Amino acid sequence: MPSEDIPSGEAVRRSVLGDAHVDRAKAATTAFDAPFQDMITGYAWGGLWADDTITRRERSMLTLAILAATGSFDEIAMHVRATARTGAGRDDVIQALLHVAVYAGVPKANRAISIAKATFAEMDAT
Repeated sequence: MPSEDIPSGEAVRRSVLGDAHVDRAKAATTAFDAPFQDMITGYAWGGLWADDTITRRERSMLTLAILAATGSFDEIAMHVRATARTGAGRDDVIQALLHVAVYAGVPKANRAISIAKATFAEMDAT
């Protein structure tokens, strides 16, 4: 398990997801979910994403594939937007989602591809 590092986790989270996203998440945090926010900031971002064993591009692709394969569609758009900061291109995203189709199922990949297409279209429009 990666070590917990909230300060570096927040820096990595901001680098990957952007200041606006992190500021919104922090503003929405209550006493009830503060322990969860600390956990994901410290462990997911400060431990896992901060580790340089693999690149952020690779982590981005893995994250999108895992989200799609597990049907965690609510976070796909956020991580598609993050590709602008991680170096994962559109070809990387579709390749990750093609792997999902083969190994986790066409319906999950289809839904994830639909979300990714819409998110890329929004990104292009802004």
